[in-house]
Amino acid sequence: MYKVVTTTITAGLVALAASVASVQPAQAQDLALNLCTYVQGDDRMRMRQRMREDRIRLRSVYDGIVCNGMSLLQFAMANDSQDIGSFIVSQLPGSSLDGNGDLDWAEANGHGDSEIANAIRERTD
Repeated sequence: MYKVVTTTITAGLVALAASVASVQPAQAQDLALNLCTYVQGDDRMRMRQRMREDRIRLRSVYDGIVCNGMSLLQFAMANDSQDIGSFIVSQLPGSSLDGNGDLDWAEANGHGDSEIANAIRERTD
């Protein structure tokens, strides 16, 4: 059974995506939906390929993408997508991971001992 992925995209992502890689707002919505789908399916290779094609860095768009009301890392933990979650952690600066609240969310929601939460701890120490 497949779960339906609902994606919310902020105006900041649309503006950022349009300025970073000449991506139009409609393409930014499509990009966000694809990234959420890749996270849900734990498909790191397709995520990397899509970002390479659109010439977008994850750190540039991470804050603007929300999947079912969660950040990409929270969504990865909720869907047990350890591989792509660890990849996302490796692509974000430690300072960003330190202040975004994903680790606090993980501990509050029973994911504090996950591979992703441990990767966040390693990057922020």
